[in-house]
Amino acid sequence: MAGWFSFPCLQPRFRINPMNRRLWLKNLAAAVAGSLVPTFLRRSFAATAPPAYFPRYIDVAKEAGLLSKTVLVGHESKDFLLSTTGGGIALFDYDNDGWLDIFVVNGWGLIDFPKGKEPTNHLYRNNRDGTFTDVTEKAGLVRHGWGQGVCVGDYDNDGNLDLFVTYFGSNILYHNNGNGTFTDVTRECGLIQTEERWNTGAAFVDYNRDGHLDLFVSNYVDHLYGLLLYDSNPALMGQQSPVLYGVAGLKGTKNFLYRNNGKGIFEDVSEEAGIHKAEPTFGFTPCVADYDNDGWPDIYVADDSTPSLLFMNSRDGTFRESGMLAGVAYDANGRTQGGMGADSVDYDGDGLLDIIKTNFSDEMPSLYHNEGKGFFTDVTVPAGLAGETTSVKWGTGFIDFDDDGRPDIVIASGSIYSPGAGTHHQLPKTDSKLILMRNVEGNRFVDISEQAGPAFAASRCSRGAAFGDIFNTGRIDIVLNNLNDYPSLLRNQSPPANRWLLVKLIGTKTNRSAIGSRVSIEAGERRQVQEVRSGGSFCSQSDLRLHFGLGAAKDARVRVRWLGGAEETFERVAVNRLVVIQEGKGIVSQEAF
Repeated sequence: MAGWFSFPCLQPRFRINPMNRRLWLKNLAAAVAGSLVPTFLRRSFAATAPPAYFPRYIDVAKEAGLLSKTVLVGHESKDFLLSTTGGGIALFDYDNDGWLDIFVVNGWGLIDFPKGKEPTNHLYRNNRDGTFTDVTEKAGLVRHGWGQGVCVGDYDNDGNLDLFVTYFGSNILYHNNGNGTFTDVTRECGLIQTEERWNTGAAFVDYNRDGHLDLFVSNYVDHLYGLLLYDSNPALMGQQSPVLYGVAGLKGTKNFLYRNNGKGIFEDVSEEAGIHKAEPTFGFTPCVADYDNDGWPDIYVADDSTPSLLFMNSRDGTFRESGMLAGVAYDANGRTQGGMGADSVDYDGDGLLDIIKTNFSDEMPSLYHNEGKGFFTDVTVPAGLAGETTSVKWGTGFIDFDDDGRPDIVIASGSIYSPGAGTHHQLPKTDSKLILMRNVEGNRFVDISEQAGPAFAASRCSRGAAFGDIFNTGRIDIVLNNLNDYPSLLRNQSPPANRWLLVKLIGTKTNRSAIGSRVSIEAGERRQVQEVRSGGSFCSQSDLRLHFGLGAAKDARVRVRWLGGAEETFERVAVNRLVVIQEGKGIVSQEAF
């Protein structure tokens, strides 16, 4: 231990060399002075009066009918690595009634559950009156096991969103039958695994732009280690779990890419596409976006304790891994981090998609600013995120809660061991509250969690977080998957006065759910860019519709770049409404909320 600086209460994997610590402190001081701030951030850091508006989020989950707990049970005396992960959640309109429904990924445990009381995933149908009905059994989605993550996409282009759920073990692809039910088509679609894996995050992605959604699946630790203890310091036996030492010394895994042949059959192309050329990592969440603006989807993967990966699309059916070269594999000091979740948006209005990545406790989240052509700068410190180190951070998303046209940041957090997981009571306590960071002038963020309402003051052991306009009010709601607890459903009871636009895309030549297509908005003096995305946050799925805050603008210029390459522009689009745009047909419907 001599010669190293250790943060209190942390595992050996979080020791920092004193030289790096001194460099970090030096960089922090310089950043405050402005000398290390990149060109795009060289504006005044002088204090400005805070905006008068603050949201007021409250948790309405129980009143809304989200009444089943997510279960994740360890052993009463020894916990296992598998007791720490899982917890994906999805928002999607499974019945095409125009209202978002909620799918909650459940876990399992090292105990015998009473017959009929076994944990299962849950699908809640939106009743369109502020409440939900649990339709899991009716929909054919009852399944037991160590659920991990979820993503959605219309893989067969029939107009119904299908569901892909990852597990510690084997994954499941559910085909949406269009009548309120789903069918397990994993075998028929070629997705049966030849061996069990610790599958985590997933995303549908049309990587070859042929109009058919392919599938990317990330993996965590080798399957062997999920339910086994491994060697630890004998002096700690009986005091704390060896899992506290993280994944160091364990066997990493590789990611998988499955190509859709156009008939709904998937083929493993991980080798030929170059995905397996990357060194093994401990992968959690893929975040798909066009990071170099060439019109082709790239794939970023948040990894735990190993370099995060960036698979750049070579436009010939292959990828090249360039995380280190691009500047998104490590932090600004060249250290690996405990990466968990990720999201991407253009937070400063320069037309390039930036990345937020959540990390372990006593690590800052990572904010990577896109400098163009697929290169990034770590701006975490100058952008104001350096203080967010007290919690283990999981799900995340850019949302514009005040509709000022500048995307803000939400981060879900939770202790490694959830209540009831076993030895959690012996662990150091960490802050497990939701975090809200306001985007100030597009160049820095300020933590306003304490002013964001009672839901942000509550302590939860959260994992997945999903974002979307659940009640069709023009406001973004937040759903959290909380371990050994009920889900949280957060509504903003104090809406902002600013205007907004909600955009839904329907592909024709492009895949039907328009995943990978881009929408650019110009309203007032601001420009915004978002893409339709499958997966992200922490192993979760947010609304496929895109929400844009417009400030005081009375209309907006909307430009769509379809993944297939076609572009369409719409002038003076009216605000405060849902606009549905179909490829080649223009605006096919509008609905004012």
